[in-house]
Amino acid sequence: MSGAELPLWAAWLVVALAVVGAAFSLTGALGLIRLRTFYERVHAPTLGATLGMALILISSMLLLSLLEGRLVLRDALIGVFLTVSTPVTLLLL
Repeated sequence: MSGAELPLWAAWLVVALAVVGAAFSLTGALGLIRLRTFYERVHAPTLGATLGMALILISSMLLLSLLEGRLVLRDALIGVFLTVSTPVTLLLL
């Protein structure tokens, strides 16, 4: 599986989605460090991680769909599990 079959516009879109998703996740992690109260610290990472995770998964689904030539939705299952497990983690904290 080499990147030679991937069009240039698709490669740029995949990279842009992954980098923006990583930036949102980093922002949430920095919010965990910088904010003062417990509820502020819990709120910032969940928002950043959720949007960051969604953008990274969209990037992954787009890349795999273009490389395999069909719609690949198995990464959406990862998103479902992460979305369901985030409130459970909050309750455990």
